[in-house]
Amino acid sequence: MRDQDNTEMIIAEVLAGNREAFAVLVDQYKSGLYRLLLGLGASHQDAQDLAQDTFIQAYQKLRSHNGQSSFSAWLYTIAINRFKSQKRRKSFSFTGGVFPEQRAEEPTPEERYMIKENKLEMQKKLDRLPERYRIVLLLRYTGELTYEEISAVTGMNLHQVKNRLHRARLKLKKQWPTAKEDSNEKMGLPYTR
Repeated sequence: MRDQDNTEMIIAEVLAGNREAFAVLVDQYKSGLYRLLLGLGASHQDAQDLAQDTFIQAYQKLRSHNGQSSFSAWLYTIAINRFKSQKRRKSFSFTGGVFPEQRAEEPTPEERYMIKENKLEMQKKLDRLPERYRIVLLLRYTGELTYEEISAVTGMNLHQVKNRLHRARLKLKKQWPTAKEDSNEKMGLPYTR
């Protein structure tokens, strides 16, 4: 909750005229937003462009953020809508995303190779999921949103969010061999036992 309180204080500063304070929000949310867009299928360049467009639109409409949902949920809603709009126009290529490193220490060359292979394999599995499942997984595990925030972003009720996440995990698990679960857990990737 402290992060949310801090975010609300920064938003108040921006609305009071301190434009530079918005850079703090950009720094705080840019990597999560970028990973979400990659996971949805945008190329690296398109994810960067969409993230930038999302921040511009968020800045322009910051007064409309009413605090009923978290800033991250509101921001991800803008990003998903921009992504869907671009996708409808088919103005950029979809390549699938890559999961970021989630380790503090430097991996060995063998570990780097295995992590890369696992990420590529996971992305292939995610790409095979219908978008309705992929979005909730990405919001939950990449965006780290709560069920309530996912509900606000997607417009689904809480039961639908939980149900869709459960089904998405099951569909993902069916595609993933059991031996891979341990390495997925180390990388922080979702699976169901």
